[in-house]
Amino acid sequence: MRDRDEGPEAPDLVDARLAARLAELRAEHGWSLGELAERSGASRSTLSRAERAEISPTASLLNRLCAVYGRTMSRLLSEIETEPALLVRAGEQPLWEDRSAGFVRRSVSPPHAGLRGELVEGRLAAGADLAYDRPPVPGLEQHIWVLAGALEVTAQDVEHHLGTGDCLRTRVWGPTRFRCAGPEDARYVLAVVLP
Repeated sequence: MRDRDEGPEAPDLVDARLAARLAELRAEHGWSLGELAERSGASRSTLSRAERAEISPTASLLNRLCAVYGRTMSRLLSEIETEPALLVRAGEQPLWEDRSAGFVRRSVSPPHAGLRGELVEGRLAAGADLAYDRPPVPGLEQHIWVLAGALEVTAQDVEHHLGTGDCLRTRVWGPTRFRCAGPEDARYVLAVVLP
């Protein structure tokens, strides 16, 4: 993904496909930009720029849009892949980055819209703080397994301190927060199961 401060360069292929899919989803629902802005809490201008690939959406914006459209972020990102595969080699697993938040997301599972479970690798830079105001799908089950570093996860208004090897299982109904307070980056596996 491109940096939001790089200027008017041509968007990369992932940004362009994501922009097109976001525009398709809005059209499928028959919503205007104004209606989507009301439902998502994002500005019309931001939504319009994201649909034209003028900006690369932040993790927070994608989460809001996924909540409105009733899909996980992995499902949305898998929808922009060309062909579903049974095997995705490590070097071919799609990466998505929110540089402003210090967050890198790797879609580990082969994409398939019909499956209920998926694996995601997350990396948060030291000091990164990633907050989501709602789940992409209410009641989403998450298993968060820390592979390296330390991670603070807040769900259901309870803060959990996870160290290397720790695993938290939670159902997501409201806001969540992922924070890397340690001196080193945190790397974790997120197993997501649709309700």
